[in-house]
Amino acid sequence: METTSITVENLNDLVQIHNDRIAGYEKAMKDLKESDGELKGLFARLIGESHTFKMELGTEVNALGGEMETDTSFSGKIHRAWMSVKDTFGSTNKSVLENCEFGEDAIQKAYKTALEDDTMPGYLSAILTRQQSELKSAHDKIKVLRDQQV
Repeated sequence: METTSITVENLNDLVQIHNDRIAGYEKAMKDLKESDGELKGLFARLIGESHTFKMELGTEVNALGGEMETDTSFSGKIHRAWMSVKDTFGSTNKSVLENCEFGEDAIQKAYKTALEDDTMPGYLSAILTRQQSELKSAHDKIKVLRDQQV
């Protein structure tokens, strides 16, 4: 039973960070100009990806007898508050992408931590590994776009 509650807690941590990611990209979209349609499209796709991953994780949480988290994490709220303070001083596409990369780094770290749990059932590790791989692609795309900004 203890193993199951730890697994549910780890999965819910990932659900929360997906909630953070969704809120972060929604905020980032608001910070972009009308002419930034390509970035807005990418951010919308990444929001959809997090919704999909979050629901997949939530299904597993429910199957284990837990209840899926619906809130964001405390650290995610702090990060968005900091982004709001930065907005007062002006926002560029580079700063928006830097903030997005920060969030992508955080989600990579969260998945790494969850996958280090040796009590995680194999089928869940496989789900997390697949999701982490897709998230790594998003991270790399954001990093490339950030590096292209002047």
